Amino acid sequence: MAQGKEAVPETATAASPATVPPTPALPTPVQKRWLRRGLDQAGGKLPLFWPDGSKVTPATVKACLDAGWATPWFSNPLKPDWLVCRLTEAGRAVCGRSAPRQKAKGQRTEGKKAEGLT
Repeated sequence: MAQGKEAVPETATAASPATVPPTPALPTPVQKRWLRRGLDQAGGKLPLFWPDGSKVTPATVKACLDAGWATPWFSNPLKPDWLVCRLTEAGRAVCGRSAPRQKAKGQRTEGKKAEGLT
């Protein structure tokens, strides 16, 4: 650096953006439709396919992963390119539903057992 000159911070260029674009606060309609399908599945499992049989696009999956609405669950050894994901708490929140409550240990449920009719 030459004497008498102060360091000038680098400015963003097309080749090196200064910041990453912010994650959207809400999912797109397609993303939300995919996330909602995990609400009623065991463990919040998200489907690989739409009801019509078409595959959920990798862009939809990646956007939800990047936003924190979904997380990878496990690898499929038969189809390693298929990413099996599950819903996160943030994903449930953007769908308007919180995680199902787990009953406390020893808590009785209503029904025949609670009435002693087993």
